[in-house]
Amino acid sequence: MSATEKTTYLLLVVGGLNWGLVGVFGYNLVDSIFGVESALARIVYAVVGLAAVYGVYSIVSMVSKGDKA
Repeated sequence: MSATEKTTYLLLVVGGLNWGLVGVFGYNLVDSIFGVESALARIVYAVVGLAAVYGVYSIVSMVSKGDKA
């Protein structure tokens, strides 16, 4: 697994945990750390979103090649 893939999956886990906290407890960790609607929070959300796009690309590539996920 490449460094890009490891970073992508780490960011996806962080994003998933944050959304889990929002859904279950109404607590947004990213906003708590960086401030609500701050530029840094928006950057974190954008980077996690890009990681999700890359994750989808990786999954589609694996499926089209017949690799096991």
